[in-house]
Amino acid sequence: MKVTGPSGPSSPQAARPARASGGFSVSTPGSAAPAGAAASAAGVSGVPGVSALMALQGVEDVTERRRRAIRRGGGLLDRLEELKLALLQGEAGEGALDRLTRTLREERPIDADPGLNSLLDQIDLRAAVELAKADLRRSAA
Repeated sequence: MKVTGPSGPSSPQAARPARASGGFSVSTPGSAAPAGAAASAAGVSGVPGVSALMALQGVEDVTERRRRAIRRGGGLLDRLEELKLALLQGEAGEGALDRLTRTLREERPIDADPGLNSLLDQIDLRAAVELAKADLRRSAA
């Protein structure tokens, strides 16, 4: 089939399927499609398949939840370290306090491991104590 311009495609030969290696054939627009292909295409429903995939992507598995909880705890420890370094250098550490506050406000996934939850509780508590101490320093000044 050759496209000759705005008028569309032109077919120089009679409509017959083009054969490729491996038994695959492509039929031209004038030929009738095999009944088996139409039946198999009618059985496939795209919308429910897509919605099922979207639902599966929304489900968070245990390892992903654990990974997010550990990442959040590590982030809080990093923010606490930034605050410590700022205070040791004699700075107010306002930027570090803001980052610590934002990280503490992030949603914390609950893990099935009670040891990990206890450790994350302790990290959250330490961050909350540092924020409360910073508020006391601000109000005293």
